[in-house]
Amino acid sequence: MASTQDIRRRIKSVKNIQQITKAMKMVAAARLRRAQEGALANKPYAEKMQAVLRDVAGSAGDINHPLLEVRPVNKKAYVVLAADKGLAGAYSSNVFKEVITHFSNKSDADLITVGRKARDYFFHRGYNIVTEYAGFTERPTYEHAKHVAMKIMELFTSGEYDEIHMVYTKFISPINVVPTTVKLLPISDIEGEEKQSGGEYIYEPNAGEVLGLLLPQYLETMVYGALLQSAASELGSRMTAMSAATDNADELISKLVLNYNKVRQAGITREINEIVSGAEALK
Repeated sequence: MASTQDIRRRIKSVKNIQQITKAMKMVAAARLRRAQEGALANKPYAEKMQAVLRDVAGSAGDINHPLLEVRPVNKKAYVVLAADKGLAGAYSSNVFKEVITHFSNKSDADLITVGRKARDYFFHRGYNIVTEYAGFTERPTYEHAKHVAMKIMELFTSGEYDEIHMVYTKFISPINVVPTTVKLLPISDIEGEEKQSGGEYIYEPNAGEVLGLLLPQYLETMVYGALLQSAASELGSRMTAMSAATDNADELISKLVLNYNKVRQAGITREINEIVSGAEALK
């Protein structure tokens, strides 16, 4: 049985860890609030961008743009959005499971990783990583999204990949996040829609050129929205994980205190018995 000194040392250690997890929970909660605001603020812009693209596409007639080119799929790439740091529960591992469902073997597709956890996980398992990004998963900016989107467009328009997909985590609530896969390229969700009535527009110099300028921005918006959703999901998962760790520490401390009292009581009882036995022996 552990001594009272060992139990006291362990109680102190658990309390120190609890302070850390509680602080991390508070930090994650503060950052989550900003991340949620960013994700919500970006949503109307993304929806309006999609609506404008559909309107322009309806006016452009036959659309011919490198980002819309549909080719026989010989090679795919997946953009994987995960975390830079751990202590976020199953957030990153759920993303990895979603990615692996699209692979029958490691040569099926190449990867573009965002986040150190994604890079380390797939690198050590022998997947081919063509590009990696790290250091901004908790606080992504539009510039980060622009860099990622430009690389994706370069890989697609050069013909290196015929399809590029993105795996990220959709934020619903801090305890409900859903790994999701979307196709980035070729862009297809602006076609096949009837133009909605809402006014006639004149495009200068013409609708085709306007569409050509909007498509890269639309891709950047899609990547930025996914980065914001992933950031909110990561912080929500970390807040939930640290909250659970803090509660578990409370429970463990209660058990250790109970055990400490039992050991201490047993020691006192043993000492009383020794005193009584000694007194009886002197009679």
